[in-house]
Amino acid sequence: MKLGLINSAWAQSGHDTSFGIRKTKEIGFDTIDIFADPLDMDVKERLLIKRECDRYGLPIVSICCVAVGLIDFNPSVARFHLDRVRKYLDLAYEWDAQNILLVIGEYIWEKQVISPKEQWDLAVKQARKLGEYAGTLDRSIVLELEPFKLSLIRDVDSMLQFLEEVNHPCVRANLDISHLCLSKVAPAEMQKLLGRVGHVHISDCDGIVHGDLPPGKGVVDFKGYLGELKKLNVDGVISIELEYSPEPEKIVEWVTEAYTSTDRLMRQHGLRG
Repeated sequence: MKLGLINSAWAQSGHDTSFGIRKTKEIGFDTIDIFADPLDMDVKERLLIKRECDRYGLPIVSICCVAVGLIDFNPSVARFHLDRVRKYLDLAYEWDAQNILLVIGEYIWEKQVISPKEQWDLAVKQARKLGEYAGTLDRSIVLELEPFKLSLIRDVDSMLQFLEEVNHPCVRANLDISHLCLSKVAPAEMQKLLGRVGHVHISDCDGIVHGDLPPGKGVVDFKGYLGELKKLNVDGVISIELEYSPEPEKIVEWVTEAYTSTDRLMRQHGLRG
């Protein structure tokens, strides 16, 4: 597998887009994921990102998309977000990215007022439509497993059920190692998703609160999770996801530490290559 970085790690650096892309390559990453909204970028920014990634030999693998409005009970809002995610897929095609990473949202009002099944069914319907559109572009959608109590997809079982109901080859799972830990998912449960994983995120945490720390700074059982990941035979990329450094002025050191520890873990488990 290749080792990538989600470029949001550089958000607090105070530098321009080119800085983060250049540093990603200098540190040693193979690929890059981009956290950017096509509706918030002009043509100059779109071209800049692609040009700089090509310049430094960093293939764009995934574009991160948070679209919690896909399951809004207001039809106009849901339609807007459906069209918005299609714009992400267009951008993936334009940048030759393999997939978009989709965060599909949470149940509202603590599962009261609106039936949870109604929101679930809407999410399935929307994801299937997006899968069909992704297929026309030869791209895929990888769904984020979010460790929060009201997330639609918050563990392996809900991910598996969702994928089975969507039933489209272009809609697959993203496995986030830190999120698995926070959701109390045992490493062996990952095997339920054999053949369905399209992308992987990695970071550490304290086991209680979402943190996205460099591996080694928390409590995640990387030996267990990476051992099971090896068995899944995922032919793709593990991308490091980092939240803000406690010392913004040392962001380069923060990202470098994450790269070094993850590279070491991947090599120990025969995953880097």
